[in-house]
Amino acid sequence: MSERHVWRFAEAGRLLASAAANLGVQAPSFRTPPRVAGVDRTIRRGSGGSILVSVRSRGRAWPAVLADMIEGVVRANDLQAHEAARLRNELWRATENIEAAAAEAAAESPELPLPANSEVPQAA
Repeated sequence: MSERHVWRFAEAGRLLASAAANLGVQAPSFRTPPRVAGVDRTIRRGSGGSILVSVRSRGRAWPAVLADMIEGVVRANDLQAHEAARLRNELWRATENIEAAAAEAAAESPELPLPANSEVPQAA
């Protein structure tokens, strides 16, 4: 997974949790990948009321990953249809600039010099 993809996932989780809290709904935690093989999203409820939304990000288009994160927030809160639609709209709005922020962060990130393959010691 690329550094930019990891950054986008973490930033989206932060933005979604913040927006959810500001909208008065429970903000879940996010992780990748789900523990269940072959699924794109899982939701796990903890004994203390915590909610963990796990989303598969590897090998998927970013909009699909973000859609699963947003739907995870909606499903975690068991909302009626009209409330769910309003929440989805607000969460999409909260993350609409994430691509620009990810590109900016990647541009500001210093490149680490890596040795050429011939310079990397090989295990015997």
